[in-house]
Amino acid sequence: MSRFESNDSGHGALAGVKVLELGNFIAAPSAARLLADFGADVIKVEYPNRGDELRRWRLHAGDVSLLFRVLNRNKKSMTLDLGTEEGRDICLRLVRESDIVLENFRPGTLERWGLGPEVLREARPDLVLVRISGYGQTGPHRDRPGFGGVAEAFGGLRNMAGFPDRPPVRSGVSLADSVAGLYAVIGALMGLINRDKRERGETVDVALFEAVFSLTESLIPDFDAFGVTPERSGSALPGIAPSNTYRCGDDSYVVISGNSGPVFRRLMTTIGRFDLADDPSLGDNANRVAMAKEIDFAIEAWTVQRSREDALQSLEDAQIPADAILTAADILQNAHYSERGLLESHYIEIDGRPTSVKFPGIVPSLSEHPGRTRWLGPDLGNDTDFILEELGIGQEARAALRARDVI
Repeated sequence: MSRFESNDSGHGALAGVKVLELGNFIAAPSAARLLADFGADVIKVEYPNRGDELRRWRLHAGDVSLLFRVLNRNKKSMTLDLGTEEGRDICLRLVRESDIVLENFRPGTLERWGLGPEVLREARPDLVLVRISGYGQTGPHRDRPGFGGVAEAFGGLRNMAGFPDRPPVRSGVSLADSVAGLYAVIGALMGLINRDKRERGETVDVALFEAVFSLTESLIPDFDAFGVTPERSGSALPGIAPSNTYRCGDDSYVVISGNSGPVFRRLMTTIGRFDLADDPSLGDNANRVAMAKEIDFAIEAWTVQRSREDALQSLEDAQIPADAILTAADILQNAHYSERGLLESHYIEIDGRPTSVKFPGIVPSLSEHPGRTRWLGPDLGNDTDFILEELGIGQEARAALRARDVI
């Protein structure tokens, strides 16, 4: 069996695609995880003895975090010191059989190890090389270190998030890294599609800040053309009304979006504000934005008199987009999540005992070649011996490499 194959190889939309992940933390691993979810054979290379630092992020028990288990599912783990000559040579042997290489080191790191694009393409001319970094491979900031939070700031998104009278805020997840991972996958797949048309493989340059910048919609043209700088709008959607968060009588919150003419009229009718429902001028979004505070006050005057469940039922009956702000506990009890296959039970060892734990399922859903979780993020170096043996590196040679901390 090939080192890139598993017992269920041949399944999934990307079955047969071979990926070498030379990354850590979140951006490149999240991209490789998505490819692996749909059948790509992914080898994750980690530094000997300590591995990817993500193994210890948000660690609540044991020695491997559930965050790592999620972002590195369906991958094989091998240890390899890429900074050594022997590690470099082994890496190039793997590159020869890879369709895609993913990396998210600072620009110049691969080159310093003798693994720059030209060297990789000597090993595999049609290789699709995906490079993720904070600021990209070119430009005056290319050498700056950059994590996701910094990218949110430089990419313009952080200044748009929060309330106007308070400091800018961030979301509670690694947004820049995850979005960059999605762009990395898109670029990798485009590179594969076009590979047969070119003698030389594509290089995909993904910058964290650019991934964030791509989410800022009309921020730049609005300012350049009209001098408009959006004010941080808190829980509301700026420039569109009504679309906000509203408190219910049981101190829970719902999000309601009545931001089209017909939906707005149904919403105002549902809350008993027939004067607003019958006002023809409020069929236009610009006029609703001008009255946003009054409209929001009217909606919350209605929601605070009802429980979250009662309010949502009335809104659903009127076909108004609205839903609860769910917690993790809510999600675990939600029938729609379960029906969509988004809650998977897997056994992991916690304090020496096998324990069933819910993990997020596969996104997106494909009808003919769906992805699936074959295994969770592996233990450090779990597949090193298997991979090296398939390369023809025997037990004694592996022992010598291990003694020198090459693997």
